[in-house]
Amino acid sequence: MSGKTQPKIALLHWGDLIEDFLDSIGMSFEVFSREMDGGWMFGYIDALRLAGVETVLICISERVTELSYHTHLPTGATICVLPVSKLYRTARRQFPNPSGWTIKEAAGDVHGLRRIFLAALKDIMSYLATPILLLARELRRLGCQAVLCQEYEYARFDVCVALSLLLRLPVFATFQGGDFQSSRLEGIVRPFTIRASSGLIIGTGTEVERVNSRYRMPTRKVARIFNPMDVSGMAALDRHASRADIGIPSDAQVVVSHGRIDIHTKGLDILLAAWDQLCRERPERDLRLLLVGTGSDAKKLRQIIDEKQLRGVIWVDEYVSDRKAIQRYLSAADVYALASRREGFPVAPIEAMSCGLPIVATDAPGVADILNCGEDSGGIIVPRENAKLLASALGCVLDNPDRRQEMGRQARLRAENAFSLEAIGQQLREFLLA
Repeated sequence: MSGKTQPKIALLHWGDLIEDFLDSIGMSFEVFSREMDGGWMFGYIDALRLAGVETVLICISERVTELSYHTHLPTGATICVLPVSKLYRTARRQFPNPSGWTIKEAAGDVHGLRRIFLAALKDIMSYLATPILLLARELRRLGCQAVLCQEYEYARFDVCVALSLLLRLPVFATFQGGDFQSSRLEGIVRPFTIRASSGLIIGTGTEVERVNSRYRMPTRKVARIFNPMDVSGMAALDRHASRADIGIPSDAQVVVSHGRIDIHTKGLDILLAAWDQLCRERPERDLRLLLVGTGSDAKKLRQIIDEKQLRGVIWVDEYVSDRKAIQRYLSAADVYALASRREGFPVAPIEAMSCGLPIVATDAPGVADILNCGEDSGGIIVPRENAKLLASALGCVLDNPDRRQEMGRQARLRAENAFSLEAIGQQLREFLLA
């Protein structure tokens, strides 16, 4: 690509504000820019860079009053921060809990005309968040050749598609779990914006079927592309050294799970119930459950662990942005557990597979696509909401060292062949810049 100007795309995050994400994991924007790596967002940026495409990450913020530019140090990507619109600031102040699903959760116990007004305002509020004129100006100035939204089932996608009709700029979106609409207005607008978009990137077969059934999206405008992962950079570290760093005995058997602490979505109540059963059935063993991550349900999760008096639980209650630290936690384990009720296309189990860990996961969306051949892909899939079967599958892997080793080997091969940055980056380039 030397001597040629690289093509450039703009990447826009899910949610009204970047703070909605950062505050939930206790991270400042400064740390986000300086340290955060991996995950969906930066996996895409890395994959596209390897394919010769520059990505500008555009963030909407309520904590700035004017446009600013930053550099994301781990990837070198440009971050463009736009101040949220004044209309949105005014609207959001009407809701003590803007993220609440219902009017009562968002605004409290309101009645009469005020309730009607706030219900209508809540329906349109997310559409007000994007400073559309400022965004249009920056997209032109940056010379972006396409726009990529994190989710299509979200108001920002609709706004970007409307903007694309004015700028004649292709707009795409990915699927990362957003398979529902949060307002009545979305239900009216979304069928039109889906079909007017340039294309959707969907990794899971079930979501492709849903989109085709609901929106009649032309097949040519839907690409089956998995989330990219830095597989080479996530290879297993020395197991004994990793355990020594964390303080886990070398002869313990370790189950690990990492990610956002959202009890219902991530099925952490099911995981803890399964862990309780696993420990009761094997009282003579030194079993450890290594949880890594934090989130809005951290306090509630601590309460469950204390009330059940669960043994062997080691919880790193923080958002770990250091990829080497994640690598060390995964390398210390024997098996990875994913107990989710809902997912889009989960990155966490692919990270574990890259470290050679066998996977035991629920049949949440995306899991069957990752473990497409079951044990031959390195994992066991069990039904959601079933702690007994989750415990049984984890026990089977822990009880059989040979089986565990072979599943780990297959998991690593699957990660290398299906999710590497190089392979996914080229697919993304061909679809976004066709």
